[in-house]
Amino acid sequence: MTNPNPHPQAGTTAKVKESVHQLGGSEVVVEDFWDRIADKSWMDCNGNPACLEYSMRSAFSGVPIDNNVIYGKIGGIGVLLHASEIEVQS
Repeated sequence: MTNPNPHPQAGTTAKVKESVHQLGGSEVVVEDFWDRIADKSWMDCNGNPACLEYSMRSAFSGVPIDNNVIYGKIGGIGVLLHASEIEVQS
């Protein structure tokens, strides 16, 4: 596991940055870092729909290929977002 501590916004609702393809401006209920939930990297989750979608989207978005990836829900649908794709609460 890369992230030993919960994401600072875990358990809250955050806004996805406007620049994020197809998801920009959405509200996401942040659960936690994906590797803390799944106990493995998003890169090792063969067949998981959220991981597959993130893999395709991140390949073209320019986000770092690392494990600073959060799991959350937008309208009840599970999604993965790089931590840099959500707005930081002040």
